[in-house]
Amino acid sequence: MKLDPEDLAKISSLTLAHYEENAESFEVGTRGHDVSQNIAALLRHIEGEPPYDILDLGCGPGRDLKTFAALGHRPVGLDGTPRFVEMARAASGCEVWRQDFLHLELPAGRFDGIFANAVLFHVPGQELPRVLQELRAALRPRGVLFSSNPRGGNQEGWNRGRYGAYHDLEGWQALLREAGFEELEHYFRPQGLPREQQPWLASVWRRGA
Repeated sequence: MKLDPEDLAKISSLTLAHYEENAESFEVGTRGHDVSQNIAALLRHIEGEPPYDILDLGCGPGRDLKTFAALGHRPVGLDGTPRFVEMARAASGCEVWRQDFLHLELPAGRFDGIFANAVLFHVPGQELPRVLQELRAALRPRGVLFSSNPRGGNQEGWNRGRYGAYHDLEGWQALLREAGFEELEHYFRPQGLPREQQPWLASVWRRGA
């Protein structure tokens, strides 16, 4: 079923409201999450000498912004939740933009890498090709996009107050390739568990010519 502009506005506003209402508990609950595997996957594929300009898309309270900055890079955060933007600025000292994923305004060719950790699954499937094109345009030539999403059977809908689209590997690969990306690697998380206990699909992509 095609979503009209009113549907999309509702999806965005209610999902952001959920995070706004639960910002403090979300920060506490995710503070100790180890995403070093994901950060390393992005950084090892970026070409050229560091430091790198990195967009932390959906930066939340700023946990990973702090990590990128501590590693000597030049991260910029982006989130649509007002409280997260405040928290991320305070926690990291980094520049943080408040933008809705469905209404991005990104500078062209600005970033060496984009870190989209547990973020892009909030974009409705019909809007994802456009959003991916916008992310591609924000990368420098041969720039790198990292994404990690909860995987599923290509279904989407509401889940505990948030809208999500849950792609399988093949569906996700097709979307990224159509948007002009070349796959570098993918893996499932958490590490070391049977596949049925790995709900997260992580993948790394290079901006194609």
